[in-house]
Amino acid sequence: MQRLAAVSRRVIGIDPDPTTIQQAQRRLHTIASASVELTDFQDFTAPDQSFDVITFVAILHHQPLRDALGKPRRLLRPRGELAVVGLAANTTLSDWAWSLLCMPVALVGSRLHRETPHIGVPITEPQEGLAQIRRVADDVVPNAAIRRGLYYRYLLHWRNW
Repeated sequence: MQRLAAVSRRVIGIDPDPTTIQQAQRRLHTIASASVELTDFQDFTAPDQSFDVITFVAILHHQPLRDALGKPRRLLRPRGELAVVGLAANTTLSDWAWSLLCMPVALVGSRLHRETPHIGVPITEPQEGLAQIRRVADDVVPNAAIRRGLYYRYLLHWRNW
């Protein structure tokens, strides 16, 4: 959120976990344009078309996929953007092959960035594979660009034309 706050008028982070909210409040206490709310995305209320950008970073798989992708359509202004860094389960042979090919790069990246195995927030394993995510996205946010990333991640970008 710090990076977004530096280039935005206002940034709102939401999470249903009190510990995660406390950690965010400690990091953001000096940034006047950033705030956090203790709520689930589906319970979050805001006027229609009130956001230019909505981001999900490694949290979309904690929610019902169709509902979580559908709500931004209402909340985004025309030409607003949805950006997702998501986690997908390995459900097909191509998913497993991609993960195997990425493993050496992912391991080196983890060591270089000094990643820790547990960052102190709730963890949920993804259930949907990339093919299922693509099918739901095609239905809910047509023409979204989706591409694979490292660490079981995928990137989704959609503009509300």
